[in-house]
Amino acid sequence: MAEQENKIDRGFIPSLREGVDVVRMIFFKKMRAHCAESLPAKAPHFHGMLAGAVMNELFGTPNPEEKFVDFVVENRHIIEAELAGLATNFQDMRIPLTDALRIHYLCNYQEGIAGDEVTVLARARALGVLIEEREVPLPKGFMELVYRVGKAHGLIQEQKPF
Repeated sequence: MAEQENKIDRGFIPSLREGVDVVRMIFFKKMRAHCAESLPAKAPHFHGMLAGAVMNELFGTPNPEEKFVDFVVENRHIIEAELAGLATNFQDMRIPLTDALRIHYLCNYQEGIAGDEVTVLARARALGVLIEEREVPLPKGFMELVYRVGKAHGLIQEQKPF
């Protein structure tokens, strides 16, 4: 019975993953805008690639496609510099990112997906992104946060009753 209490209802996992994706989308949009502002000489395509690479590094989800792998190798120094500045440049994203990273870890754990989430969380902590004193979110609280930030950024629309 105790094991059951520690498990997230598997029916919630797809919804929780969608919530993580909403946070990732918001972060990507903000990161891309930041890249465009801080690296104006680079092409818009570069800003998108850099934003995606930083987001994937933060979440420990590298894109295995050759063009993305090559981009990461060629631009490692820029990616690392952007990661080092996340806590300062994206202070407003620390709460959603903290919760999304933790929910991402919990979903992978529940589904038995072997990953390096502990290292991902440790790196987020070292970067100053992860707010350690923040409680691990419960599914309902996380989804409420996702709804609020998603709506504020125009990614989620309020549903009207029929």
